[in-house]
Amino acid sequence: MRTAASRLLGARARLRWVHLVLGGALLMPYFFLAQVVVSVWTGRGGFLGSGPLAFASYGLSLPLAAATAVFGPVRPLSAGAVRALCGVPGERLAAGPARSWAARGRTSAWWTLHLGVGALVSGTSLAVPPMAVVLIALPFVSRLRTAELGLGWFSTHAAPYVAPLLGIGMLVGLALCAAGAGELLARTAPVLLGPTAADRLAAAEERAADLAVRNRLARELHDAVGHALSAVTLQAVAARRVLDSDPAFVREALAAIEDTSRRTVGELDAVLGLLRDGDSARAAAAPAPTLAADLDGLLARTRAAGTAVTAHQHPGPAGNWERLPAIASREAYRIVQEGLSNALRHGTGPVELRITVRGAHDAAPPELEITMTNPPAPAERPQPRTTGGRGLHGAAERAALLGGRLEAGPHQGLWRLRALLPLGGAAR
Repeated sequence: MRTAASRLLGARARLRWVHLVLGGALLMPYFFLAQVVVSVWTGRGGFLGSGPLAFASYGLSLPLAAATAVFGPVRPLSAGAVRALCGVPGERLAAGPARSWAARGRTSAWWTLHLGVGALVSGTSLAVPPMAVVLIALPFVSRLRTAELGLGWFSTHAAPYVAPLLGIGMLVGLALCAAGAGELLARTAPVLLGPTAADRLAAAEERAADLAVRNRLARELHDAVGHALSAVTLQAVAARRVLDSDPAFVREALAAIEDTSRRTVGELDAVLGLLRDGDSARAAAAPAPTLAADLDGLLARTRAAGTAVTAHQHPGPAGNWERLPAIASREAYRIVQEGLSNALRHGTGPVELRITVRGAHDAAPPELEITMTNPPAPAERPQPRTTGGRGLHGAAERAALLGGRLEAGPHQGLWRLRALLPLGGAAR
């Protein structure tokens, strides 16, 4: 009993009734236009006293509503109302406007159904409660028994003790009709307003693009912040060890810590600021360090941490790194940064870095080769270096996105990182 009452009068039923009344209100402009057309056609007015003419106007208003629903933002507005008032999950409804004619036809059918059923429920909700109240009050108010209400099809001459039952039955019937109409619309909405195959494909592509952007941002932040923390930690450790014996080195290390922290905080702030605004596309397109502009600073900060780095750079016929494609320059910088960060955390001894453009003098497509070697950590160290970390995995993803490859592991008694990045004709 309580479940049935909840389905008839509960919060969801009331919201669905509001949705139906909203549909009735939206039909009124079409109904008034149809009234004018029918009045001109028949040469008669006074629709309130003529049921046939009123229903004729109602019937004409439905195709008018169906025709206008083919255009405009009807589907997103209808889906929003259904989601908020009918309790239909959002994932079962289309988000954007209808693009194909099939989707527009389904939207038109929904619009006609919503407005048509809503108008009937709205009209009944206006007419039935006053009549039911009169019938319920009939045994208690004697003047109602002789009152002429001006409606030939509604009489107050019923038996006084039968009238309240009729009034209560009318209210229950109204509740049943409203609940049934609300349930009908809730079940029909996913069929007529649900996403088409093209909508699902577009949504999947959008999610994939957003996921790709987020993965790139995760790699950028990991590489930038991870390298900065490694460099700052080693610089601080080296400065602490020679605090009393080499003040000049300490000052140099502190300056390097300051510069590294400022650069990293600025980069992190720019990306996070755009992400807070919900603009992941702009965050992904935010300026990133490149091999041409930032390699020297990266090497200087690494050396300031106390690790000797010997760099051999061979840009090829161009003579400098500025002629590299922008995306290759960005990804190459991050790969070098991750390699140095990995060497700082897990390696010992000097690092030898070689960056070369290969294939520039023959018919082979040019490639950018990055090779980095340094002695591995001693066997007794608790955290031996492996290729399973996020950093090296991210570096391998960067190389793969450009169509290249990355290898990292022991090689002839040293730890070696080697990356090959195709450049194509753009390198020239």
